[in-house]
Amino acid sequence: MKKLQFVFTGILILVSSISFSQYDRVINKPNFDKRLIHYGFYLGLNQNDFKIDYRESNYINSSVIVTPSSGFNIGLIADLRLHKNVNLRFEPGLVSNSKVLAFTHVSSDSLRDISSTYLHVPLVLKLSTDRMDNVRPFLLGGLSLDYNFSSNHTNTNDNSGGEFRMRAVNYMYEVGIGIDIYLSYFKLSPSIRGVFALNNELKYDQDTNSQWTAPINFLGTRGIFLNFAFE
Repeated sequence: MKKLQFVFTGILILVSSISFSQYDRVINKPNFDKRLIHYGFYLGLNQNDFKIDYRESNYINSSVIVTPSSGFNIGLIADLRLHKNVNLRFEPGLVSNSKVLAFTHVSSDSLRDISSTYLHVPLVLKLSTDRMDNVRPFLLGGLSLDYNFSSNHTNTNDNSGGEFRMRAVNYMYEVGIGIDIYLSYFKLSPSIRGVFALNNELKYDQDTNSQWTAPINFLGTRGIFLNFAFE
């Protein structure tokens, strides 16, 4: 996650330096934000971890270590102008990533590789400042529904058979910051946002005393997305 934050910080510094070092340049796309509806697409990177809360069980010092890997995002944008500084955005897309779970209290068969592909469907409110020449900072906040195509939720095998299962449908909230950069032919908008699960995504094993799932009270996504929107 720190790598994505460093990348975004570098972008902001670069844009700020360009913005404040040029005063008489041409204003690009001056009427872009006056449209009621406009469309676009985004590409990006993500790194998803899990927040895990534990409960009392028969397993002493139960713990799960999550090792995430970077993934990618791709999707479409439909933007509705509600006010000169407020937009409602529908941003359906695909999110892919992978993680390794290490159950430290399990003596054997303690690792689970999880490769996930989600249909990510957020509805986001975008709050923007007034435009400053060719840049415009903004804040983001909203709710999303995620459908996990790789959840294994219908698999009759569970961890005793080597299968880690999760719920297929999950709900998230997300918050972020970004900046609109008005170029000659389109608007580029890098943003960074945090995504957090509202519900428990874990599907418990059939054995209520399972060494893999019995100690877990809550398992939910917490991730960071670095997106580049083209509108």
